[in-house]
Amino acid sequence: MKFSAIILAAGKGTRMGASGPKVLCDLGGSPLLGHVIGAVRRLAPSAVHVVVGHDADAVRAAFDGDDLVWHEQREQRGTAHAVSCALPALPGDDVALIAYGDMPLLGLDTYRGVLAGLAHADVSLLTAERVIATGYGRILRDGRGEITGIVEEGDATPEQRALMEINLGVMAAKASLLRDMIAKVDCDNNQREYYLTDCVGIAVARGLRVVAHKVQNITEASGVNDRVQLESAERILQRRRVRALMAAGAGVRDANRLEVRGDVTLGANVLFDVGVVLEGGVVLGDGVTVGAYSTLRDVTVGAGSVIEPYSFIDGARIGARCRVGPYARIRPHTVLADEVGIGNFVEIKKSEIGAATKINHLSYVGDSEIGAATNVGAGVITCNYDGAAKHRTVIGDDVFVGSNSQIVAPVTIGDGATIGAGSTITRDAEAGALTLTRGEQKTVPGWRRPRKKDKGTD
Repeated sequence: MKFSAIILAAGKGTRMGASGPKVLCDLGGSPLLGHVIGAVRRLAPSAVHVVVGHDADAVRAAFDGDDLVWHEQREQRGTAHAVSCALPALPGDDVALIAYGDMPLLGLDTYRGVLAGLAHADVSLLTAERVIATGYGRILRDGRGEITGIVEEGDATPEQRALMEINLGVMAAKASLLRDMIAKVDCDNNQREYYLTDCVGIAVARGLRVVAHKVQNITEASGVNDRVQLESAERILQRRRVRALMAAGAGVRDANRLEVRGDVTLGANVLFDVGVVLEGGVVLGDGVTVGAYSTLRDVTVGAGSVIEPYSFIDGARIGARCRVGPYARIRPHTVLADEVGIGNFVEIKKSEIGAATKINHLSYVGDSEIGAATNVGAGVITCNYDGAAKHRTVIGDDVFVGSNSQIVAPVTIGDGATIGAGSTITRDAEAGALTLTRGEQKTVPGWRRPRKKDKGTD
């Protein structure tokens, strides 16, 4: 079926309490609208049209570079008016699938079900049965069960409000038919708006058939209109994502305490402890363990590596059989080769660390290249910034850097060198030699430490 999608995203979302447009509020690491665009794109439409209104420039900018067709609804005059802003851009023989930028949880099968309804009808709707129907339009049916119309809650009689089949807004129909019907919609209602739902009654009056695809899981159709609903949608989305990881073979200590805010690719036997947050693109090899309350953002971790608790890894590539943390911070553009050990309270920034090198305690390594099998002692700092520019440190293979040393870049330390503890290295250090900078140790006999005066004396 040839169709185009029209996504309505013009609302301000006052109840969200956000300074920007509602459809840009974050859900699981992406804007609400991004989830809807992603879903309809997977249906392979001819085009994706987005109707924007409030803060339209910000919405467009958030999806800069995407192949979307934008339309602006300058006045908020209802859903039929919003659809009419995009309809002229659709070929008349295209089917128009109407979606909503604040319904981020609808799945592909649900959209497909609405489109499939056009095989035996002229208009297809998405509906649901629910016990609490407050806020939704009610589906009207005749004695044969055929749909005859939709009444918005504000315009419904008490008897109509008692109906439990609700309209969820998603609709599909030929673009040419929608144009004809919307031209006949008026604003003779309590809200003085042009309702898309009025098209159903217009279609029935013309002898056309309207059918409904009922969503089976009502949580899938959850709309997001305030912060409470946003949090509820977040929980639903997180449960989906965590279950998908578990179905792929991941071990999860507590499914309620794993946050997936991006795309995760897993090897076999990956284990997540509690409180882990995964953001952006995360690729984890076989047998990776991620410790409690660690955050991984845009990270690749090789097979057999262990991320100890409370570590933060961002934009880095971790090799196989590495051990990182606890309380480690690995910053962007860092590459750890295989079998590297990064210990507690170590920060690595924009550096390449060679195989089997150990940086185990309380160190900062920035803008550096460190070779294989090197040991960096506790409290070592690469002084990479002179107040105006960053400089690079190069440390070779099989180097021993003693504790509490400062390496003042730019400097190179040759293969096999030893740096004595407590040294400040400002010039290149010779390969295979001991380099140290220390003042002479002295003892002052008879020296007495200053003492506090007694209380009450001058």
